[in-house]
Amino acid sequence: MFRTAHGSHRSQPLPPAAPTVDATPSPRAPHDPRPAAASPAAPAPKQRDAFFDNAKYLAIVFVAMGHSWEPLTDGSRAAEALYMVVYTFHMPAFIIVSGYFSRSFDMRPDRLRRLITGVAVPYVIFEIAYTFFKRYADDDPSQPFSLLDPWYLTWFLVALFVWRLTTPLWKVIRWPIPVALGVAVLASISPDIGDDLDLQRVLQFLPFFVLGLFLKPEHFQLVRRREVRIIAVPVFLAAIVLAYWAGPRMTSAWFYHRDSAQELGAPWWAGVVMTLALFGCSMVLTACFFAWVPGRKMWFTVLGAGTLYGYLLHGFLAKGSRFWGWFDAGWIHKPLGEVAVTLIAGTVVTLLCTPPVQRAFRFAMEPKMEWAFKKDAAELARSRR
Repeated sequence: MFRTAHGSHRSQPLPPAAPTVDATPSPRAPHDPRPAAASPAAPAPKQRDAFFDNAKYLAIVFVAMGHSWEPLTDGSRAAEALYMVVYTFHMPAFIIVSGYFSRSFDMRPDRLRRLITGVAVPYVIFEIAYTFFKRYADDDPSQPFSLLDPWYLTWFLVALFVWRLTTPLWKVIRWPIPVALGVAVLASISPDIGDDLDLQRVLQFLPFFVLGLFLKPEHFQLVRRREVRIIAVPVFLAAIVLAYWAGPRMTSAWFYHRDSAQELGAPWWAGVVMTLALFGCSMVLTACFFAWVPGRKMWFTVLGAGTLYGYLLHGFLAKGSRFWGWFDAGWIHKPLGEVAVTLIAGTVVTLLCTPPVQRAFRFAMEPKMEWAFKKDAAELARSRR
C-alpha cells in the first residue's frame, strides 16, 4: 500500500468551541411603532473561526506535501527527515480539531443525519471511486470492491464516523484521555485486529480525537502565546535533526499507526513504548504547529471549509503520480526537483479546497438526501404551520 494517513502576530481570544448564531433585530418599517426589542429576530449567518480554518488548511497542505515526499525518501535523507517530522503532527492536528468540533455531538436525529450524509455517504462514494481508479489507472482489474477495507485515504472517514459515534461515551467516563491512550496501546500490540475498517488506525489515532473533545478555547490560546511561538522554532529544528539521525535506523511505518508492533517485526513491548513516545512527540509538535497558525483572517482562511474536499480529491493525483511514473524522472530526485514537487503538491491541494471545487463536488461530499430520512417531531410541527 502507498504510504500515507506563518507569521507572528499578537494572539486574539478564541471564540467558543462551536460557531454561534447571533440574533440581530430585523429592520422595522418607518411607520412601525413597536420598539426595536419587540422586532422579530433574524439569525445572522454562522461565523466561522479563522484560527481553526487556518489550522485545517495548513494541516491539509502538509498532508499533501507529505504524500509527495514519500517517493523521494528512499534517495534523500533530508526528504525522509522532513517526511517523518510532518507525519508526526499533521494528522494529529487535523484529528484534534475534528474532536474539538465534535464536542456537541449527541444522538439527536439531525446530527445523526449529518453524520450519515457528511461522513458515511462520502465514504461509500469515494471508496467506490478509488476502486475504479485503481483498476483503470493502475491497470489492476482485480482490485476488489470492499467497504470493509478502506483504500488509501478513506480510512479517515471510517475513523471519524466511529469516533463521533462514541463521543457520548467519552463524556461520561471519568478518565477519558488515559483510557483512550490505553486503547491505542493495546491496539498496537494486538496483531489479530486485522484490516477490517482499518481498525488499527481508528484505535491508535483515537487519543487525539478524545483529547480534542475536552479542549477549550483557552487551551489553544495557551499554545499561541508569544513565548510558545519562540520556543516552537528550535523545537521544530531539533525534531528535524533527530529525524535526520533516526531515518536510517527506524521504519517510518510507525507514524502511520496502521500496524501492530508484531506486524512491523518488533517485539510486543515496542508497541507500548512507541505508542506512548509518538503520542508525546506528536503532542509537542502539534502544539508548536498550532502556535504558528495565524489567528486572523488570511487569504487562505476561506479554504478551511473545503479541507475534506482537498484531502479526498488530491488522493487521485497522489496515487496517479505513482501509477503513471511521474517520479521516475531523475531531476525530481535532485534538490530543485524536490522543492518543485513540494510546491506543486501545495498548489494542487490549495486549488482543490477552493469554493468552485466545493460546489462541483458537493453532491458527493455533502448530499442533502432529505428523501432518505424521516422527519422528527420538531420538523413535522414546523411543516404543519
